[in-house]
Amino acid sequence: MESEQLFHRGYYRNSYNSITSASSDEELLDGAGGIMDFHTSEDDNLLDGDVSSGTNYTMTNGGNINSSTHLLDFLDEPIPGVGTYDDFHTIDWVREKCKDRERHRKINSKKKESAWEFTKSLYDAWSGWLVVTLTGLASGALAGLIDIAADWMNDLKEGICLSALWFNHEQCCWGSNETTFEERDKCPQWKSWAELILGQAEGPGSYIMNYIMYIYWALAFAFLAVCLVKVFAPYACGSGIPEIKTILSGFIIRGYLGKWTLMIKTITLVLAVASGLSLGKEGPLVHVACCCGNIFSYLFPKYSKNEAKKREVLSAASAAGVSVAFGAPIGGVLFSLEEVSYYFPLKTLWRSFFAALVAAFVLRSINPFGNSRLVLFYVEYHTPWYLFELIPFILLGVFGGLWGAFFIRTNIAWCRRRKSTRFGKYPVLEVIAVAAITAVVAFPNPYTRQNTSELIKELFTDCGPLESSALCQYHNEMNGSKVVDDVPDRPAGPGVYSAMWQLSLALIFKIIMTIFTFGIKVPSGLFIPSMAIGAIAGRIVGIAVEQLAYYHHDWFVFKEWCEVGADCITPGLYAMVGAAACLGGVTRMTVSLVVIVFELTGGLEYIVPLMAAIMTSKWVGDAFGREGIYEAHIRLNGYPFLDAKEEFTHTTLASEVMRPRRNESPLAVLTQDSMTVEELEAVINETSYNGFPVIVSKESQRLVGFALRRDITIALENARRKQEGIMRTSRVYFTQHAPSLPADSPRPLKLRSILDMSPFTVTDHTPMEIVVDIFRKLGLRQCLVTHNGRLLGVITKKDILRHMAQMANLDPESIMFN
Repeated sequence: MESEQLFHRGYYRNSYNSITSASSDEELLDGAGGIMDFHTSEDDNLLDGDVSSGTNYTMTNGGNINSSTHLLDFLDEPIPGVGTYDDFHTIDWVREKCKDRERHRKINSKKKESAWEFTKSLYDAWSGWLVVTLTGLASGALAGLIDIAADWMNDLKEGICLSALWFNHEQCCWGSNETTFEERDKCPQWKSWAELILGQAEGPGSYIMNYIMYIYWALAFAFLAVCLVKVFAPYACGSGIPEIKTILSGFIIRGYLGKWTLMIKTITLVLAVASGLSLGKEGPLVHVACCCGNIFSYLFPKYSKNEAKKREVLSAASAAGVSVAFGAPIGGVLFSLEEVSYYFPLKTLWRSFFAALVAAFVLRSINPFGNSRLVLFYVEYHTPWYLFELIPFILLGVFGGLWGAFFIRTNIAWCRRRKSTRFGKYPVLEVIAVAAITAVVAFPNPYTRQNTSELIKELFTDCGPLESSALCQYHNEMNGSKVVDDVPDRPAGPGVYSAMWQLSLALIFKIIMTIFTFGIKVPSGLFIPSMAIGAIAGRIVGIAVEQLAYYHHDWFVFKEWCEVGADCITPGLYAMVGAAACLGGVTRMTVSLVVIVFELTGGLEYIVPLMAAIMTSKWVGDAFGREGIYEAHIRLNGYPFLDAKEEFTHTTLASEVMRPRRNESPLAVLTQDSMTVEELEAVINETSYNGFPVIVSKESQRLVGFALRRDITIALENARRKQEGIMRTSRVYFTQHAPSLPADSPRPLKLRSILDMSPFTVTDHTPMEIVVDIFRKLGLRQCLVTHNGRLLGVITKKDILRHMAQMANLDPESIMFN
């Protein structure tokens, strides 16, 4: 959809029904961010046609309601369309905050009148806790369902359990008495496709048949996933985190968190993960949890009728999503705080913590992996790390930062090419092509054939006496009669060297395929592929350091702490540090990522290596560009998102950025008491602006307030229907008292109730550095520019984004809704 279509919608006299049709329907959700208790006003895109509801309130310096202007008088009448927002618009934070305060005052004033009113006040007070509880319950249940279904369908590519079709491979062999220690995954109940079709389990023919069936199921799952997304819910593709960040910053993407998106995303996420594509389910689980939070918020009027309050629920829901994705409730809360939320008050922190707790409890009760853990790759280490190991840990951090910078640049370049060429018009073919290449190349290598979560689990796991992985095929020099938990460092056997080559090939494969997979039209997360790349690199480095310590234990770096026969190096720990470093390099998360990985391992003593690697990764990545992958995709999609992490250091003034410019037509304004209904309609018909400053007169240009186009339109239609005597020649006034008129004049129309008497203003000499800071911290959508009290122009959020792009030597028009 072109930006001109989105942001230059004119007003037509017969278009009232279309304007008022945007109701508080479940699909309308949509932008979120911070409710700011300051003088703000109106529309994020005042001059770009962002038609939103206006502010019907007046504020004094203390933020209290001015009783003389009857806050929300206009909203007392049941006028359709007032208080809602159109698609691709920004909510008015101050308006929503004032509506919530008025609602709260009414409840408090009535609660002593009767037992029923007191009960209603209790229900209102507890509704926040109820909605996050329901969100946590639904998120945990859906995550458990997705985990179980994805495991079963992933194993379906290799075979089927004849004794119970609903069992995956591991569950099928649980009850078998015919498994051996070396071949614990083989049992008579589980049949590969070659055994079922050809009747033989070994040989070239069976290998080719299994190969063909693997590709067939991968293509079938991918094709079904992309078709469901394309037909039923286009918003179900991708990870969802860039859009959720934008929504939480105050933007509306209608239908993005609706029931159809939830249903299709849940189903197609299972199919996409089972297809073997280089993607994960962790990012999309945040989107699923936010869909649950949005849907449940409509059960409570406190949240269904207030878009800003609804954003608080979405912040808690995103914490619940990460909680079930990684089994890290505290990490989920910090992820919501650090990465996605724009506004995060203290009560939202508590509710986010509670939602994450409930979601984790439900997932633990379901126990989808059968290991009494919330994630498949939970591990515990018992060997301490040594100071010398900080060197390879920091090197892994450097690798993670380089990988993150490389991935962001190449993936964004590929996504931009997809948008700008004919290739992007065929999403089904693209998914089929990527799935086919992935399946064909992945099958021969056991490390790419298996589920990525299982690969990470194998890479994280330390080699003990009960491990049968090829990564643990060392030359055994232990006393066979003595079984210990800590196996001493040993020389690597042929199996380890073979596994190292296979892991190196898997690393190259994962790097290439992840670049082309992230952004295709199926649910696709980035956490698991990034962690897999880092875990592979970390495991290779860990084995190399382990062998170095074994063969050169007399070197000064090993001599003090690594004795012969001791268990000095833990390769699994290196895999864990590498995974955290690569994920940090891509997303630029820091604190929340350390806590998530800490909760995964349960090892408090490994926080320092994790912090060293993740901070190194961030520093190296920031050297090539400060944007994480989610911010880069936000900019690619042209969402009006002001990133708080981005610095503005240019020395421009508000007068240089405001509109109208010198070569543009004058600013469209309204006068406070000298216009007729016909003149007002003419202004609306002849312009596409979203709102209009109200001034004393054309001569004085003294600012009175601000009125939104949407509110004016609704007020005019409502006056024609409900008030007698309103004619085209009726005088319109925004003042408290009607102007003196001749006796034979038609009845005047008072519109003071839709006027915002406290629009945010700056002077023309205000530095843009301060203006940008104000927009970020107050969540403004626009502010008016004055000189000695006289109106000069307006600055909107999009003006600021265009100016920042221009200062960065980018085309300012190219970033707006490509």
